[in-house]
Amino acid sequence: MRRFFWVDEDSAVAAKHGGEAHGAHRWGLPGATCHDCGATWSGAGHHYPGVDLSALPERREFEKARPESFHEFARLREMVRPLAPPNATIPPGAGLGPLVGTAFGKLPAFAWIIEVLLVHREALERLQSEGVSGLRAYPTALRFRQKSPPELLELQVDPHGRLHPDCIPPDEPPPCPTCGRFGLTRPDAPILDAASLPTELDLFRVGNFATMVIGTERFVDSVSRLGLDGLSIRELPTR
Repeated sequence: MRRFFWVDEDSAVAAKHGGEAHGAHRWGLPGATCHDCGATWSGAGHHYPGVDLSALPERREFEKARPESFHEFARLREMVRPLAPPNATIPPGAGLGPLVGTAFGKLPAFAWIIEVLLVHREALERLQSEGVSGLRAYPTALRFRQKSPPELLELQVDPHGRLHPDCIPPDEPPPCPTCGRFGLTRPDAPILDAASLPTELDLFRVGNFATMVIGTERFVDSVSRLGLDGLSIRELPTR
């Protein structure tokens, strides 16, 4: 049976290193107010650092952080869709383009800015040489204070699969059919829906709870064998 692990930040290791990184994506889709369910919301965990809007005449419309009507959000999303990966989920609040910000000090092999996952190039190349599949990383635009900064990349970790219905309260409303909002609070004991999980990726986000990053046994074993730090690991059941 395949084994899956919830991958999160190891805050104790990050504090021990003493470095920090802060930033946001250069562009993004706005939050939206849905005319159907009435919610004003912005999703988290959907980031596409490889999407380059620099040639888009309307790119400045993606530099403002403000809620819009769902119709306006949908108009902007259609401009982005041809530049995004095929079948990408692009909800309100999706981040686009490189991460812009500042960083200083020493960072672990994996570093986090909230739910954005960063990796040193050397660590990425070692994982790829181990046969870990599906790792896509893009340059950041973080400015380091030191003279010889590390090459820090952002991992694009796309959503796939879903949480199993058994860990979702039975009275939880289904996603809004218009805007797709799912108001689920993260379950205390998450269970992954085994049949929905990708077979070709060793790192992905949960499709209906994209702030959760999931690694396969191969990913976790490789991280451990290579001594790469910055991650907390918790095995999750599947059903």
